[in-house]
Amino acid sequence: MRPSGNALILILILTLTALILPFSQGFLVMWKAGAALVSGLLIFDFFLIRQNFDIEFKREVKQSISVGVVSKVLLRFKNRQNFDFSVIIHDHHPENSKADLLPVKAVLQKNHEFVTMYDFSPQKRGNMTFKGIDLIILSRFGLWWKKKFIKAEDKIKVFPNFREIKKYTLLATDNRLSRIGIKQKQRRGQGNDFHQLREYRSGDSFRQIEWNATSKYLKLISKEYQDERDQQVIFLLDCGRHMRHADNKQSHLDQALNAMLLLSYVASRQDDAVGFMTFGGVDKWYPPKKGSETIRHILNQIYDIQSSVSAADYLVTAEKLLALQKRRALIILITNTRNEDHEDLKKAVQMLKKRHLTILADLREEILDRTLYKSITDYETALKFQTVSAYLEDRKQNHQFLSHQGVVTLDLLAPQLPAALVNNYLMIKASAKL
Repeated sequence: MRPSGNALILILILTLTALILPFSQGFLVMWKAGAALVSGLLIFDFFLIRQNFDIEFKREVKQSISVGVVSKVLLRFKNRQNFDFSVIIHDHHPENSKADLLPVKAVLQKNHEFVTMYDFSPQKRGNMTFKGIDLIILSRFGLWWKKKFIKAEDKIKVFPNFREIKKYTLLATDNRLSRIGIKQKQRRGQGNDFHQLREYRSGDSFRQIEWNATSKYLKLISKEYQDERDQQVIFLLDCGRHMRHADNKQSHLDQALNAMLLLSYVASRQDDAVGFMTFGGVDKWYPPKKGSETIRHILNQIYDIQSSVSAADYLVTAEKLLALQKRRALIILITNTRNEDHEDLKKAVQMLKKRHLTILADLREEILDRTLYKSITDYETALKFQTVSAYLEDRKQNHQFLSHQGVVTLDLLAPQLPAALVNNYLMIKASAKL
């Protein structure tokens, strides 16, 4: 407890008026009476506020929220006392989040419910907890403040931000993926699996003509094909220390997760099964599954994944995957390599490609590209340029080696990852490499 502003003002007035006492003996009696009254009020009000305040409290918050999205948090109070009192309300919202419209000043009326709300915006994925709420209560005569903590835990799940992914999926539904750099070839019914018969259209090849149906209906009938379905896509997601790097205020891991969710959605719409394995300090295995619920299940598995400080062990990861995944699949390895990783990476990828078709998506930091385009003005900038150039050249040679081994290699910035993965997936589907 602490004295309020009103109490401090009364004490200040008593102190200032005491300065007049040496000049007015008749004022002494009045001053003593005033001092006794103020002291009595302070003591009486102090004992009043020491009582236990009976307050019911309930917080209403969504159990699942997307990172960065503003959501309303509702606070309900019921004053069980037989008098009104003023309070200042502050909710203990989780760390790594923003809260606007707090604290709240209010008067809790006796036997009445008071409802207020504030804007809450989580800034990080994972599990979060509201621990409780602080009430700073003003005493009956307004001379003391009392702090009361009400324990009220509410746990929520914070999922990746789907605003961009929703935009991608909307474009995919509307066949406008080219807006985000995803190219779809117009193949006029050509594919790998037979789909249906239809009337001949200008541009159809002669090999598409179904002659038996043509003779039966006395008009040209073409066979229409579609891309192969019921294939399997597995993500190998590095969660190690190199994926902690952040570009555009988002870590490489967060951007990789968004790209993974986008391609999972596209692959599910193609009736392919999708699964993933994480490594680099976070070990999770989700076997390939298909169906409308696949994305929701993947989301519940990955929303709380955070990058670790461990190093990625590519060889051990490849051995684990080969033991778990017997059927041929498209393996998409998303990582951020350094020169010291290249030998282990080569061995791991060579193991995988014996059974699976492999894509290596190797993320690089934007600072590397910016360094190359900076003007060289002194010895320090020249040294940085030479160091980065040598590093990128070694990285390029490693990717070229893997490409010659039949691995699809992508050397790219994290924001480029979503479109690049979907483009390569669609190309592989069209080529029947799986």
